[in-house]
Amino acid sequence: MWGGGSTIEQTWLSIIPFIIVIGFSIWLKKILPGLVLGVLVGAFLVEFSVLEGSKETVNYIVTTLSDPGNINIIAFLYLFGGLIGMMQISGGVKGFSEWVGDKISSERGLLTVIWLTLPFTFMMPMFRIMMIGPVVKTLLKKVNVSSRKVGFTMDVSTGSVIVLLPAATAFVGFMVSIIEGGIQKHNLEADAYQVFLSSIPFNFFAIVMLIIGLIWTFWSKPKKKEIKKNKQEGEEAFHRTGIKKELSMVKAQPWNLIVPLFLLLGLTLFLLWQDGMVKGASGVFDALAKADATFVILLAVFITLILTFIFYMFRKQKLDETLYHFYDGGNQLMQPIILLVLVWSLSLVAEDLGFSKFIGATLGSFLPAFTIPAIVFLVGSAVSYFLGSSFGTWGIFMPLGIALATSTDASLPMTVGAVFASGSFGAMTSPLGDTTITTASILDVPLIRYARYKLKIVSIGAGIATVIYLVAGFLLG
Repeated sequence: MWGGGSTIEQTWLSIIPFIIVIGFSIWLKKILPGLVLGVLVGAFLVEFSVLEGSKETVNYIVTTLSDPGNINIIAFLYLFGGLIGMMQISGGVKGFSEWVGDKISSERGLLTVIWLTLPFTFMMPMFRIMMIGPVVKTLLKKVNVSSRKVGFTMDVSTGSVIVLLPAATAFVGFMVSIIEGGIQKHNLEADAYQVFLSSIPFNFFAIVMLIIGLIWTFWSKPKKKEIKKNKQEGEEAFHRTGIKKELSMVKAQPWNLIVPLFLLLGLTLFLLWQDGMVKGASGVFDALAKADATFVILLAVFITLILTFIFYMFRKQKLDETLYHFYDGGNQLMQPIILLVLVWSLSLVAEDLGFSKFIGATLGSFLPAFTIPAIVFLVGSAVSYFLGSSFGTWGIFMPLGIALATSTDASLPMTVGAVFASGSFGAMTSPLGDTTITTASILDVPLIRYARYKLKIVSIGAGIATVIYLVAGFLLG
């Protein structure tokens, strides 16, 4: 790394990779190119030569991939995507959609169904949207309700709830892992999962949006159903036309979704309890705290896949079709997987460049401790809106949040909660977010118009959350 000068003169270089990521994401409206360039530039700042910088880039990625916790998360995402693909080609998703659709005839009934599906689809946002999306789209044809209002209900019931759950979600492993990274780098005597549990009540944005979402969907006055225009045609429309046509022709079989879904849910909860008890837990909640959440969720998906495959074979599902759509489903999640690898690598690069030291010696030297959670939330929310990625925002801002909390003696759980809240803001509102794009595409709502519609509502929640962070920081500081 470059030498000479004071600590600040050296460590200010650590913010360059983040500036590159944010700048290119805003410019290109995609996060991946910026992340690649950010890691590459950061590695060259560590070793300022073409050959050595290239070696460092590869080393950071290899180091990330050699971490057992990271591999657990990557494997879970791919296998989970494969399970979704199997349920689609087996007619499970189509059958469940038609079965529920026959029972709904009013706006209140449709919005209620969206919320009631939470206990069965809470494991992962994209899973939830893809599971209930076809049902909702079918019901929209006969229920007098705005497509944007229904889409908002889908998104707010997803983004504001899943981040508040302490176990059995795809988020938990990643959230705990980035907390663990910050704790280790600052030599703090704290358990990452306990910090995560303590931060949940301080995710004020998600809590406020949950309340606003319930009020907006159940107590706001119904409006005339919007005329659907400008059907969204993403990149999928070109290279996945054949697969979409194939899925539309499958025979509806709701049990091909219901059985794997309940199996996965039951296995996840049981294995979390069992793993925690083996580690000396004294009760259910203590078991959830002590269980290795990332590995347990991966194990639950792995067992569910095997049993689902056997179940489908008994139901005479074609082997070739099942295997093909398993791979196709897993491949659909390669983009978030690559994103995670690059975010983890970026974090390693930034720390080697002295990111935590720079934050502690600059912002941490003059900001009042009680303002830290509010500032982290506001800045993180602005960045997450342009990134459109909760994982990306959490990966970038968790080192910043923990560094600020440590250097100013601000509340660690509240600051961590503010980081998670900021990522939730972007995921819920950004036109670049996977959830927003997927919901708009499924419901045939113009993407930008839909994102602006959500932003108007969500900004109210963000403002309320900011005030709560300031008040809570002052009272509890």
